[in-house]
Amino acid sequence: MSETSSTPSPTSGSASDDHDLTEGLDLGFDGAEDILRAWGRGMRPDPNLTVSEWADAHRWLSSRASAEPGRYRTNRTPYLRAIMDALSPGHPAQRISFMKAAQVGATEAGNNWIGFVIHHAPGPMLAVLPTVEMAKRSSRGRIDPLIADSPALRERVSPARSRDAGNSMLSKEFPGGILVLTGANSATGLRSMPARYVFLDEVDAYPASADEEGDPVTLAEARTTTFAHRRKVFMVSTPTIRGLSRIEREFEASDQRRYFVPCPHCGLMQWLQFERLRWAKGQPETAAYACEGCDRPIAEHHKTEMLARGEWRAMARSADPHAIGFHLSALYSPLGWKSWTDIARDCLAAQGSEEMLRAARNTLLGETWVESGEAPEWQRLADRREAWTPGIVPAAGLFLTAGADVQKDRIEIDVWAWGRGLESWLVDHVVIPGGPDDPAAWDALTALLGRSWQHTNGAFMTVARLGIDTGYEAAAVYAWSRRVGFDQVAPLKGLEGFNRSTPVSGPTFVDATVGGRRLRRGARLWSVATATFKTETYRYLRIERPSDEERALGVLDAAGTIHLPGWIDSEWLKQLVAEQLVTIRDRRGYARQEWQKTRERNEALDCRVYARAAAWVLGADRWDEATWRRLEAQAGVETRLPAAVPADAAKTETAEPRAGTLTTPRRKRRAYTPTFMRD
Repeated sequence: MSETSSTPSPTSGSASDDHDLTEGLDLGFDGAEDILRAWGRGMRPDPNLTVSEWADAHRWLSSRASAEPGRYRTNRTPYLRAIMDALSPGHPAQRISFMKAAQVGATEAGNNWIGFVIHHAPGPMLAVLPTVEMAKRSSRGRIDPLIADSPALRERVSPARSRDAGNSMLSKEFPGGILVLTGANSATGLRSMPARYVFLDEVDAYPASADEEGDPVTLAEARTTTFAHRRKVFMVSTPTIRGLSRIEREFEASDQRRYFVPCPHCGLMQWLQFERLRWAKGQPETAAYACEGCDRPIAEHHKTEMLARGEWRAMARSADPHAIGFHLSALYSPLGWKSWTDIARDCLAAQGSEEMLRAARNTLLGETWVESGEAPEWQRLADRREAWTPGIVPAAGLFLTAGADVQKDRIEIDVWAWGRGLESWLVDHVVIPGGPDDPAAWDALTALLGRSWQHTNGAFMTVARLGIDTGYEAAAVYAWSRRVGFDQVAPLKGLEGFNRSTPVSGPTFVDATVGGRRLRRGARLWSVATATFKTETYRYLRIERPSDEERALGVLDAAGTIHLPGWIDSEWLKQLVAEQLVTIRDRRGYARQEWQKTRERNEALDCRVYARAAAWVLGADRWDEATWRRLEAQAGVETRLPAAVPADAAKTETAEPRAGTLTTPRRKRRAYTPTFMRD
């Protein structure tokens, strides 16, 4: 065969191209070759490599951040392969949502994407967590080990300790791009730069607004506008409440993909549903999955093969062709992680507790909780009133908080006692005549802070913290709070929307006017997601009480139970249940829930919310066992295990837990005066 006489055209990146592009340029200076090399890397198209392929080749898991350190293996969690590959540059999807149960590997999939971007597809990337503090923890606990333990990344991101490295706690520079970590509560961080890639982790824990500048997800997505079809937005979260969940809204607007796995007996492809997980009564260790086709039980040891042969299937048609969504429950958790036995045991333990059932539905099933927005009927609450003397703190009450609602012509205060599990008792209801313009009203409120209430053990207790509303005449509230001191008083500002991760935030410093002088940063202010505490209050009011027979056996009221005294009148009860949760839709058709009044007066509910917020400020939601025992010792209350059930009352079968089951030790009075009380 004779040689062709034609001259082949140079290929991209050949020496001929380099000669043509640099012809006539003066390259006789130091660094010219580095500039050309960097320019060549910048002109190189994104590699035809998927995120899962990159992770299998380059990702190493650190013992600091993983229970299974070593080389990352996608076949350990096969369901993540398609999700990660959708994040690859070659995939047409631009918005990927993942609604999932807890601990199924979603965050590691996002971290693999971060590593892929740093190594193979550099560009500006924004990673958003619920708060700035969580972003810092993620940087230390996940991103730093990701870089340090993967050689391909370590050579591209300089260590933070080096000078001018561009590697700080919340910013990681690398050739061709930068990774910025921020919190959804920081509007400044969300608008800091344009971003080609956006990783939104745990979006359901985001606040309703970032520094009152708008929805954090919307603000973050706006950063990708200039990148058009090249952008990638990855939203991940465990869902929360139906109608409020961001991740549920995104999933329902997508093509709603489910992971189908084959039955090892009949081969039918099906997606796993909790209703088909079955076990013998009282024996969660017998849990097995019943096939939809043959109804034969599938033992969990088949799961590894089932996951390997699984596939994602779309269950709907997305209105946006570039938006796809995935859903996964803990039933798919690989062997060695969350077992079917563990899931069955957790679900049994949650029976009887609405709060635990909600957590199980969110974290195990990866589904939203349907919140009951109906307030209990006030007549039902009236029938459940209990007899105790006004102003007396019940034996199980360990500390007092108060909520104050400032009105035009009066200040209303409710004093609540709190015990273990946030069980609570209304101790006193006080109305101070005179509005915020009346100095005598503020003097009376100051006197109330020094007042004491008698405990059943004979000692006296004062209010540990008073939460006061700043919605009406905030300047007067700030001035009074500053005068009496912020150790015992917490000025509160109610915010719309739900925030279960941090229902109370702050304090922030605000200006105050004292004696006609404006003091910059002269007062402290706490922000309260009132919707969260209203929902909690109505949930606690619906808790079932133990029967007389159960009480005789030593069964106590469930955690969160609200006790109302017989001396409270019907008007106060009507105020307590004066709102309902309704679902409304905005102009774009998105649903959201908000509390609306069913009657004009609702001071009792507001005071309850403020007193509950004061308990949060004190730290009651975060106290450990030692703190509660110390409070019990101070209050003259001794904890001990419940008495054994008589033999003739024992049941032959293990009963499932229910509301009112004894979950806290029985209490016994002691004789000495607690240190936080006074004579």
